[in-house]
Amino acid sequence: MRLNYVETGSADAPVVLLGSSLGADQGMWAPQVEVLAKRFRVIAFDHRGHGGSDVPDGPYAIEDLGGDVVELLDKLEVKQASYVGISLGGAVGLWLAQNAPDRFHRFVAICPPSNLAANPQPWTDRAAQVRADGTQAIVDATLGRWFLPEFKDIEPIRDMLLNCPAEGYAACCEALSNLDLLPGLSTITAPVLLITTDSDTSVPPETVVPLAGQIPGAHLEVIENAAHLVTYSHPDVINPLLLAHLA
Repeated sequence: MRLNYVETGSADAPVVLLGSSLGADQGMWAPQVEVLAKRFRVIAFDHRGHGGSDVPDGPYAIEDLGGDVVELLDKLEVKQASYVGISLGGAVGLWLAQNAPDRFHRFVAICPPSNLAANPQPWTDRAAQVRADGTQAIVDATLGRWFLPEFKDIEPIRDMLLNCPAEGYAACCEALSNLDLLPGLSTITAPVLLITTDSDTSVPPETVVPLAGQIPGAHLEVIENAAHLVTYSHPDVINPLLLAHLA
């Protein structure tokens, strides 16, 4: 699987991987990359089916998306990295923490879904809708969940969603429909920072807060007056948290 990625920062610095939200590409990390690249070798990548990455036919599974990240580390000859992921990217991070612990120093999981298999129908329905009508069918509703009404700089994210391949988006929806990361949370040994927001309707905070009690030593931050794509809307709050944890 060929993943598209962009590297920033010194080649000799510690490596940080950035995993994006469903429907977005690595460009969504623009508010973080410049800051992180002063101290890290930053590798922002597109999940399979997204951005410039390959788009195999679905369905995909979380094991596929996590395995792609490990293969990317192998390709880049990176023995260990830290990982920051939001939404779908956060779920991938929690899977990696359970299944590839020797490859990662620490994790940040931002608004991560963890047990969507408990109610898969919305995700299989969305997959069918996007296969039939393209991502334009879900853009407005998605932006309404990702940002509070007062945040106006949404056009770059709108463009990402519109440009996301329909099959890649739908197949990742199917991966989410089978997602259940809860059984392995207690096995995680790496330091984990969990971040949620008080106004996230995509991955409600009441589904994220309990994870801090299930992951040994996890630290939890709840961001106020923010919705789902908090990395993009509130970098002034998120970036210091990332730097403190990754250091």
